[in-house]
Amino acid sequence: MLDFLISFIPRAVMQGIPLLYGSTGEIITEKSGNLNLGIPGVMYVGAISGVIGAFFYETSVPASAMNAWMAILIPLFSSLLGSLLMGLLYCFLTVTLRANQNVTGLALTTFGVGFGNFFGGSLIKLTGSEVPSIALSATSRYFKASLPFANQLGWFGEIFLSYGFLAYLAIVLAILMSYMLKRTRTGLHLRSVGESPATADAAGINVVRYKYLFTCLGSMVAGLGGLYYVMDYANGVWSNNAFGDRGWLAIALVIFTIWRPNVSILASILFGGLYILYLYIPTGTQLAVKELYKMLPYVVTLLVLIMVSLRKRREDQPPASLGLPYFREDR
Repeated sequence: MLDFLISFIPRAVMQGIPLLYGSTGEIITEKSGNLNLGIPGVMYVGAISGVIGAFFYETSVPASAMNAWMAILIPLFSSLLGSLLMGLLYCFLTVTLRANQNVTGLALTTFGVGFGNFFGGSLIKLTGSEVPSIALSATSRYFKASLPFANQLGWFGEIFLSYGFLAYLAIVLAILMSYMLKRTRTGLHLRSVGESPATADAAGINVVRYKYLFTCLGSMVAGLGGLYYVMDYANGVWSNNAFGDRGWLAIALVIFTIWRPNVSILASILFGGLYILYLYIPTGTQLAVKELYKMLPYVVTLLVLIMVSLRKRREDQPPASLGLPYFREDR
């Protein structure tokens, strides 16, 4: 049993970290009243932006001469910049131009995936690789580096201390966002903007500023999920369309956690475990049964959604103005 846990839990955590980044980013976005269904595209752009930065640094410097800080900071800031631009584009369309948020989000997802595939394919051609992928193993080594004494602590080190720094950063960000929403004046203002922007505006809160700021911040956090997937989980290997449906699972996780970033920490690990559970359940040649096991994360989300709808508790509901444009002239 212990051997199973040592094998299963780290893989579940690694699967769950991109979901944690995506759900944390989407939660603070939705708390501002913006429903960003473009999170899958934002995560994809965050991933390819980091890959572009790492690619040009890694190809310009010999592996033996690479600086650890530069190898981390260049992809990191490239990812943050790419996802920030996606957040700004979403805000410009939905907050400034008051475009439909659902349509805009879906368009950004399509755009983000196309953007990533275009530049990913271009980089693959630059390398002249015979396989449709890019391997940034030198950069990935710095992102995957764990604590040096983790291997000396047995099962405890394997389960809790064997991850790269981005995994722990995701947990810290979720805790900080949860504290900010519940315990700070900024969090109170943000929640008021999401619940009733007209009332917040009348109280002197700059609604547009809060929507722009936290939607962009949420996009940057979500973009780090894409960077983590490529540089840590996938060992620095980029392949077009390899990201799968993790962006959509991150959005589903928002409902599962009832818009609470701190709950997302354990929920993302649970979702990550459900996502790979089919690999640990013997199904033999029954491929249909294996496909049913892959549905578990979505089935759990539907059950939670039904339970939340039946309870009808206000604190378990989304922000009242979620997805609705704010017209100050109607105040």
